[in-house]
Amino acid sequence: MLLLTLILAGCAGTPRLAETTEVRLSRQALIEDVPFHAQREYQCGPASLAMVLNADGVDVEVDTLIPQVFLPGREGSVQPEMLATVRRHGRIPFVIDNRIDALLTEIDAGHPVVVMQNLALPAWPMWHYAVAIGYDLDANELILHSGEEPERVESFRRFDATWARSDRWAFVALPPGELPEGIVEYRALDAISAYERVQGPETTLPAWGALVERFPRAAMGHFALGNARHATGDAQGAIKAFERAVAIQPDLAVAWLNLGLVLRDQGDPDAARRTLRQAADRPGHWQPHAQEALAGLEEEGTS
Repeated sequence: MLLLTLILAGCAGTPRLAETTEVRLSRQALIEDVPFHAQREYQCGPASLAMVLNADGVDVEVDTLIPQVFLPGREGSVQPEMLATVRRHGRIPFVIDNRIDALLTEIDAGHPVVVMQNLALPAWPMWHYAVAIGYDLDANELILHSGEEPERVESFRRFDATWARSDRWAFVALPPGELPEGIVEYRALDAISAYERVQGPETTLPAWGALVERFPRAAMGHFALGNARHATGDAQGAIKAFERAVAIQPDLAVAWLNLGLVLRDQGDPDAARRTLRQAADRPGHWQPHAQEALAGLEEEGTS
């Protein structure tokens, strides 16, 4: 099987970087402070998580992570459990774009990357997680903590042949307030939203702030920031965020609705009415909620 894997890897071509990536990246990079944990049989998932979490200051051992991500029936760990475990330990897992450009960009930014590989055939997969920690563009080589070997060197060609069989799945684990270097808006929104469902709005506030700083035209980002601020008692901050959301995307009915409700609770019924009418006039899921809130305001005004 190993011989066949090497033959298949040898048949693949060396992945090529975009010209802009080639110019922007350092020629060599190595993240030196990523601890190595040898990966016992079927437990490469917990070991990889321990490496990236430890590198970011989370004090957790491999043995603690094993029951959280290891599925005995599958003899390994699957992606949802890997991501969920990162969230439980206070870090946000961001799935990066499935290109080697994105992988090397994160390493160059100092972010170790958990990668998923299939070391066998598509029909008889041998799934494996490793941590990419460095590269050498001149030698076309990647450096990984993998299996029982720290700083394992693999050619881009051989690595990409095994990584491609997982659809080039990879992620970084970062504290709230930090974003991957090459993340796109929708991936950041999804990752932070999933984290907030586990850790709550107060812990997630720095992440929403970082998102709208990186993507100032992200209406849903400003909306989510408004919700988090409101949940933590910052009504004025929530109003500003909701106002920004509807200024960017005037048809975002739910932002009009939440803005109107906060204005109502802050004792500004006239502004609340104007705002709630914006939501009530827009067909969709939130229209009846806005109409109900508006009716309640009208009743209060006539009583």
